[in-house]
Amino acid sequence: MSRVSRRQFIITAGAATAGSLLAHGCSSGPTDSAKSASKSSPVATSTAANAPKVETTTAKLGFIALTDSAPLVVAQEKGLFAKYGMTEVEVVKQASWPVTRDNLELGTAGNAGGIDGAHILSPMPYFMSLGQTKNKQPVPMYILARLNTNGQAISVANTYKESKVGLDSKGLKEAFTKAGGKNDFKAAITYPGGTHDLWMRYWLAAGGIDPNKDISTVPVPPPQMVANMKTGNMEAFCVGEPWNAQLVNQGQGYTALVTGELWKDHPEKAFAMRADWVDKNPNSAKALLMAIQEAQQWCDKAENKEEMCQIVSQAKWFKVPAKDIIERSKGNIDYGDGRPVVQNSPLLMKFWSDNASYPYKSHDTWFLTENIRWGNIPADTNVKELVDKVNREDLWKEAAKALGVPASEIPTSSSRGVETFFDGVKFDPEKPEEYLKSLKIKKA
Repeated sequence: MSRVSRRQFIITAGAATAGSLLAHGCSSGPTDSAKSASKSSPVATSTAANAPKVETTTAKLGFIALTDSAPLVVAQEKGLFAKYGMTEVEVVKQASWPVTRDNLELGTAGNAGGIDGAHILSPMPYFMSLGQTKNKQPVPMYILARLNTNGQAISVANTYKESKVGLDSKGLKEAFTKAGGKNDFKAAITYPGGTHDLWMRYWLAAGGIDPNKDISTVPVPPPQMVANMKTGNMEAFCVGEPWNAQLVNQGQGYTALVTGELWKDHPEKAFAMRADWVDKNPNSAKALLMAIQEAQQWCDKAENKEEMCQIVSQAKWFKVPAKDIIERSKGNIDYGDGRPVVQNSPLLMKFWSDNASYPYKSHDTWFLTENIRWGNIPADTNVKELVDKVNREDLWKEAAKALGVPASEIPTSSSRGVETFFDGVKFDPEKPEEYLKSLKIKKA
């Protein structure tokens, strides 16, 4: 178990309490973020000809203020949910990932604060299905789509510029040595076992740093990352945009790496829903998926980037200046440490291109294997069985075909194949045990 910092972390209005953050818990009741829910205001008043006959027109979906939630926001703002018959969708801001988890556990059946689905960290539906919930009871979940690839970063305090800490984390170890081996290095992540936690741990371990022994990791909600870096409450954090860009724009730290450098076109967030909701309303789930897939295609077009960023920057969504969102959305990366600004990086956040939306089972296999690596799920977990239960790539395909997606854009395999990381390590989804054995630093 990682050591938790003794310092008090800044908690802003509407966020989870400090106790919930540092103990990996959260509040159970609805948050004031529900006030920012936006009812459907469809641009198109007619229903699409290919829309399924929905069982219900109502759904409540959660999101965190991160650029990769844009497909849900755009689907709402552009009237795409209504276009496919889902005329009473609410997209509701969540204070943190633990709050998202708890509100999914509540569900909407008689619970004002509950939600049916969410923009979510890809491993979380698996944790919930395994019973890692507030009430310690399984809440079966389905992953219906991947929302994006790439688009996250690991940012570091300005004090580490001299050590030139970048893609290679060894500079941190050298800085520890200079300090006489004494350190209280704190790295913030957004949720234990979530994508940001796994990127941070992989990066550190690749440089010979044991994240369970050599540093402290602390969970902090994404919108609070920059404020905590400003006050020196952590030396590094891993989070999605726009928070890394905002840190650089405010001169409070720099980007050591964007996560696409760690693993090119890596899977990131997912669109997930409660399994019981989908089982009861399969056509409505398909309609939601069609709207989100159309929004993902729209978000990926270069000519729409400016408008996308203007939409999500609004107070009811992110409440962040559009200038903190737009450049990295276009693939223009200012690292903030003197490195040349990268223009049109192929490692920009992708919503649709290169099969970014497709929920490959091979990627979920990696997420579960890494969580076994760090002791977050039992070593004897039947990974294949669990992935087959949670990952609903079949529903993604049904929605894509109904939407008229060309066959060339619909993967025919559940696997993207062998993946290669920046340090040369390879992951063969057919042999996850071999990958796990090859890793030097691990808990399991």
